[in-house]
Amino acid sequence: MILVSLILNGCMYPQEKRAENQVPYDNQIQSVQTAVDQYQQDHGVLPIQTRDGNIQEYQRYVIDFRRLMPRYIQEPPGNSFENGGTFQYVLMNVEEDPEVKVLQLSLMREIQEFQRFVNQYINKNGFAPVDETVAPGLFTIDLDRLNYHRDARVQSPYFDTYLPLLMDRSGQIYIDYSIDLNMALREFDHSYEEGEDIRQLLAEEFPVVPAFSVPYTIEDDEPVFMTEEI
Repeated sequence: MILVSLILNGCMYPQEKRAENQVPYDNQIQSVQTAVDQYQQDHGVLPIQTRDGNIQEYQRYVIDFRRLMPRYIQEPPGNSFENGGTFQYVLMNVEEDPEVKVLQLSLMREIQEFQRFVNQYINKNGFAPVDETVAPGLFTIDLDRLNYHRDARVQSPYFDTYLPLLMDRSGQIYIDYSIDLNMALREFDHSYEEGEDIRQLLAEEFPVVPAFSVPYTIEDDEPVFMTEEI
């Protein structure tokens, strides 16, 4: 929570707006991957921050650049949060084959802003501004009751799409990646079966992880929510 607060409350650098700091370049990711691999080989552990076990998947294993500098890497990449950029470097598959990916912090800020409106509504009314049920325990949001006059969507980090925001019973906000998952299932080869979390397809094919989301699986070649996992 402290880290999220720091990220969202203005710990920015002037260079954050530079275009090169808003793109997850392959060479930057690869340089971090090399540093992480060498660090693990030398120390037997991964250079990650210690975080609460309740952190959502894809946000759990944040790379600790302080452990990597200066022996394994001179400084964090220019597009990293630590160096004024808009990405947080994270690890996937930590148990088997740790892989460097990035989390897009601009999405976090948009969600945090919308979450503030929802929290204010809940504090005032005692219940969440639920509209329609899309899956057990997962709902669209009544923007009229919320008095929110903007579109409750965020720009996709994967395709030229805008993704809706959804809410659980407690008012926690999530990104609905159904549109992107549908496109990815058709565009990329895969062997996912019902019951498996297909968000991994996005994480495998793109440098950005599908954070701030619930798990999805596949039924009849379509993405569906695994809301029992919320």
